[in-house]
Amino acid sequence: MASHINRLLEGNARFVEGSPLNVSAHPDLSKGQSPFAIILSCSDSRVPSERIFDADMGELFVIRVAGNVVAPSIVGSVEFATGAFGTSLVVVMGHTHCGAVKATIDAVTATSPLRESMSENVRDIIDRIAPSITEIARSSELSESSKLRMCTHANIRASVNHLKHASRLIESKVCNGSLVIIGAEYNIESGAVEFLI
Repeated sequence: MASHINRLLEGNARFVEGSPLNVSAHPDLSKGQSPFAIILSCSDSRVPSERIFDADMGELFVIRVAGNVVAPSIVGSVEFATGAFGTSLVVVMGHTHCGAVKATIDAVTATSPLRESMSENVRDIIDRIAPSITEIARSSELSESSKLRMCTHANIRASVNHLKHASRLIESKVCNGSLVIIGAEYNIESGAVEFLI
């Protein structure tokens, strides 16, 4: 497992240095795929997992959703990848300046009913993030930047925990050691990924 994490770290180091490996223009993957890691990341257009980890096509099974939240379809996607390809590492990757986390902070601290003005589907994302960040978001002792950073980390950790217990299948694999789920944060400014272990 450590080798998979190291592979991601090495790829991210190449990305940060601006020296990605030469990858094939269009590898022949018609016979299948064997991703070594599953990346659950935010849908933000500034967070392309394959580029961040300097990975070729077929190496990562990427699931993207605003706020890197865990919903039934996400759980099913993880179950599929672990079952079909034997992938044993899941990285839940949030990022700095996350709009979904910021929107949730705004929603839980608003004096007016901001949440009610959102669509049902956006509210679903907010409602999945809110429980893990509300106490931090409402703190009067933190700066706005500290709140966003701490809430982002809390949301990542909550998604990791939720995913570990999201289904009997995933939970059993985590318990027997055949699946590891960890959190990470991508720094938009530097391009570096920090694993939250």
